[in-house]
Amino acid sequence: MTQLSASVSIRNMAKARKASGGSAHHSGGARHSSSKSQKKKTLGTPPPAQRGGVELVDPRVQGQLKTYDEALALFHQQKFARAKQGLEEVLKGPSKELADRARMHLKITEQRMRPSQEQNPRSAEDYYQRGVAMMNIGRWDEARENLDKARKAAPKSDHIHYALAALDCLTGEADSALENLKVAIQLRPENRYHARNDEDFAFLQEDPRFTELLYPEKDGLAS
Repeated sequence: MTQLSASVSIRNMAKARKASGGSAHHSGGARHSSSKSQKKKTLGTPPPAQRGGVELVDPRVQGQLKTYDEALALFHQQKFARAKQGLEEVLKGPSKELADRARMHLKITEQRMRPSQEQNPRSAEDYYQRGVAMMNIGRWDEARENLDKARKAAPKSDHIHYALAALDCLTGEADSALENLKVAIQLRPENRYHARNDEDFAFLQEDPRFTELLYPEKDGLAS
């Protein structure tokens, strides 16, 4: 082989290697692009909906959470008997975390429902707490006796008048309920807004005096 033909052959081999290397590089780029696209798809999948660490994908868990929220609202309104029923329902649901939370509040609820804690009330607040506890378990006469003693000891305490108004509604005493609620609102105007959403006053919903007491702005607009 002559020197010239050998040189041409070497150049041709170099070109062939370069073309082969370029093809490999292109293939690697395609693989990289495919991997990047797959990664984007993976990252685009939204995580399961959660609230407070509780997954809400399962509709049974959503129902359990709703029951828990309702029971907790009743607990804060000191309606312990109804709160207890709701919390016991939460225990039957699939979410262990919600069941654990409900179990904790259930323990507190049961403690607050025990009248033995206030066997010998001494202050207005003691009588009030015992009266509310009696009201929550449907012992109306004992509830009224204790709330009347609380009002006598602290006649300017709005929450005592408010509790008496609620008790009056539960026992069908419309006139007394309106009078006690009126005093509670005079002592603390915020009670007007609490009463608007309080189920204990359902008995008065159709009474125009109740509407007039809770929505005085409507009368102002009408006049």
